[in-house]
Amino acid sequence: QRTIDIFDERLHPLSKEPPEMRDPDHRTIYRFVRTLFNAAQLSAECAIITLVYLERLLTYAEMDISPCSWRRVVLGAVLLASKVWDDQAVWNVDYCQILKEITVEDMNELERQFLELLQFNINVPASVYAKYYFDLRTLADHNELAFPSEPLSKERAQKLEAMSRVCEDKLGELHRNGLKKWSSLDNVNNLSVRRSTAILS
Repeated sequence: QRTIDIFDERLHPLSKEPPEMRDPDHRTIYRFVRTLFNAAQLSAECAIITLVYLERLLTYAEMDISPCSWRRVVLGAVLLASKVWDDQAVWNVDYCQILKEITVEDMNELERQFLELLQFNINVPASVYAKYYFDLRTLADHNELAFPSEPLSKERAQKLEAMSRVCEDKLGELHRNGLKKWSSLDNVNNLSVRRSTAILS
């Protein structure tokens, strides 16, 4: 099993509680994702892009998700997806208020390494989005689950492609110019307007 240190909660804890050493059930995963999405006010489309980035990471990095890494892997994917898709992306400091034990520096490093492992490939063409959307809808239908999200309209599909391409181009330019370190996409991406801080009550 190949793991990467930045995702290991034993090295980079998200809470004071030690990480579980057994595989999480679907309810545990759902609660974690729902907490992030509700607190950060993320869209359903962002969830689909998160899944695209998760699968891309596992393929590119040839790594496995383990009981002590899955939450940080998901967090990294949500972080990037929200910055690429949502008009008012949540900043890294906002996630630190959702997950009280994590520092901004840790979030920045998680984001940086996630991007490097994706080889800066954050572009999501409409055809890729549509494939994931219909795969998820089929899975929901087979399990008799509600699937509230609608397919992307032509306008929103064009927006997704344009935003992800612009972000990818900016990152590629920074990488080609030798800028190996950056604090986060918060400072690279001028596409988004800062949203008010999301806090769990």
